[in-house]
Amino acid sequence: MPSIDALADRLSTYLDGDQVNLVRRAYFYAEQAHDGQRRRSGEAYVTHPLAVACILADMHMDHQSLMAAMLHDVIEDTGIAKEALDAQFGESVAELVDGVSKLTQMNFETKAEAQAENFQKMAMAMARDIRVILVKLADRLHNMRTLEVLSGEKRRRIAKETLEIYAPIANRLGMHSMRIEFEDLGFKAMHPMRSERIRAAVKRARGNRKEIVNKIEESITHCLAREGMEGEVTGREKHLYGIYQKMRGKRRAFNEIMDVYAFRIVVDKVDTCYRVLGAVHNLYKPLPGRFKDYIAIPKANGYQSLHTTLFGMHGVPIEIQIRTREMEELANNGIAAHWLYKSNEEDQPKGSHARARQWVKGVLEMQQRAGNSLEFIESVKIDLFPDEVYVFTPKGRIMELPKGSTAVDFAYAVHTDVGNTCIACRINRRLAPLSQALESGSTVEIVSAPGARPNPAWLSFVVTGKARTHIRHALKLQRRSESISLGERLLNKVLAGFDSHIDKLSAERIQTVVAEYHHSVIEDLLEDIGLGNRMAYVVARRLLSDSNETSPSNEGPLAIRGTEGLVLSYARCCTPIPGDPIVGHLSAGKGMVVHLDNCKNIGDVRHNPEKCIQLSWAKDVTGEFNVELRIELEHQRGLIALLAGSVSAADGNIEKISMDERDGRISVVQLVLSVHDRVHLARVIKKLRALSGVIRITRARG
Repeated sequence: MPSIDALADRLSTYLDGDQVNLVRRAYFYAEQAHDGQRRRSGEAYVTHPLAVACILADMHMDHQSLMAAMLHDVIEDTGIAKEALDAQFGESVAELVDGVSKLTQMNFETKAEAQAENFQKMAMAMARDIRVILVKLADRLHNMRTLEVLSGEKRRRIAKETLEIYAPIANRLGMHSMRIEFEDLGFKAMHPMRSERIRAAVKRARGNRKEIVNKIEESITHCLAREGMEGEVTGREKHLYGIYQKMRGKRRAFNEIMDVYAFRIVVDKVDTCYRVLGAVHNLYKPLPGRFKDYIAIPKANGYQSLHTTLFGMHGVPIEIQIRTREMEELANNGIAAHWLYKSNEEDQPKGSHARARQWVKGVLEMQQRAGNSLEFIESVKIDLFPDEVYVFTPKGRIMELPKGSTAVDFAYAVHTDVGNTCIACRINRRLAPLSQALESGSTVEIVSAPGARPNPAWLSFVVTGKARTHIRHALKLQRRSESISLGERLLNKVLAGFDSHIDKLSAERIQTVVAEYHHSVIEDLLEDIGLGNRMAYVVARRLLSDSNETSPSNEGPLAIRGTEGLVLSYARCCTPIPGDPIVGHLSAGKGMVVHLDNCKNIGDVRHNPEKCIQLSWAKDVTGEFNVELRIELEHQRGLIALLAGSVSAADGNIEKISMDERDGRISVVQLVLSVHDRVHLARVIKKLRALSGVIRITRARG
């Protein structure tokens, strides 16, 4: 284990003397604070913060980050307050330490919730100062390196969290080397047997491949020398977890993965990258469609390189990455390269820094909209595994989105309001479905309409965390307003039976009843009634209980308009349509489900006034309603065409059709039609009856 003196010597190469002394001071402070504490391995606790500081020193981090690394467990483990650190080492160091310290004081229902909450805190701290996450990653890296001493269960839990959260974050910040180490260490802790087997197989394969690798390397080096270009050619090793992921995800055999030979060519400047690309394409044939230019369009984490796949000798596939020296450093150290290259003030490092900030900003926005910490962490997880597609706005701006993104994801990435009011899209100037996955290079245009609202079905195909969070948020608001309006109508209907109305009741009385039900405003209570969690009858009795109540007169049923939206649904078992006698079944959380009056499924609750409510159709019902018909008819050619022609002649629409043959002569056709009301249905049936060979038409009821 390195001592503080060895670390101070390393630091003096890039920090001045005062700064090194401040880091020393922080070390001695931590040593005192952790005095008597030991790690599981039996070493003094202070060895851990020192090791974390060493990892950060490799990245050439500034002295404040190193001090925060020395002190990162002090608040949490020794009871020293943040204020004391502030007084000793200044505000920014205390803020960093506080950001890195985990939230252990809070009591959560579940482990998952506690972790999610921790992550939220980390996101907040990251937004204030991006160095927080770097200290946190270094802390986690040292914990992963010393994982062996922990019990199996704990080891697996920490490894899982590392693979799910920390490795993707390191990837998002472009820190390739750290991500690889996280993945391999996490893989070893989660699946020790699998990891060992793959490691042994790689070792074996490496021996067999040596000759071919050397040959290819020689031919590429020779080719560059012939063209008069400088470049370092190295063979790339695939890491264990990457092999395992490919084997599992793409269902490939080990040999298939190992059959690909990977090389990296590092050159001096961007111009040379493209010249080298031309030279290797002349040397071996490139595979069409496998060339990617990440120099012109960098990945979201700032990664830049040219990727191409070639057909080598004997037909072996060769993957080649071509990049400059800066790009190589940036690919390995990502955002940390910003500190590594403070000296040459180029815009490159700043670019990766700006990107990281942008991502953190997006994370914060998601957090504000998410309902709870678990929903938030689900959104972030989605966002952490980006395999990007690049699409253009109509004005030519490039937008980067995760793989599999749809036009709805794109609309939300442009602006939340564009997403909420989106109704259709054009991809490459042609109308396309909103659910279509976007491809790189497409131009996407969103058609929006004022007053349009997000559709719940979008949740089944959106990919980005931002879209998911905003759709949920909008639907919650929409559902709430619809539930409140239905709840108010249900309550007023019951109150009308007592010759009263919600507006006639005193504000004090309403407030008292609202408080009884543990709500703060009447809207919350009405929402509960609309969603079916509270019975309108019971609430009405409570509201009137101090006045002289009479039993309700049986006035007319509640009218259904057909525009109630999310809180009112039509039963699938009996498919009611306007004109049918109907009842409403109140189901908790779902709101009201409309059934036919004689539906078998609600036979046992029909006479229970708390569960069932008499309904009628409003005069001005609009909309289309599905109904199922069963038609028996003689088998003949062009049967389906005849049926479809008759239905459309009566202005109906076929939603679904299925057919089974009873015997050789008679066919039974099941049709799901959309009609306006009973009169419309009767017109459709009349048309169908006029067809020759129709024996019987029945409507399917529950």
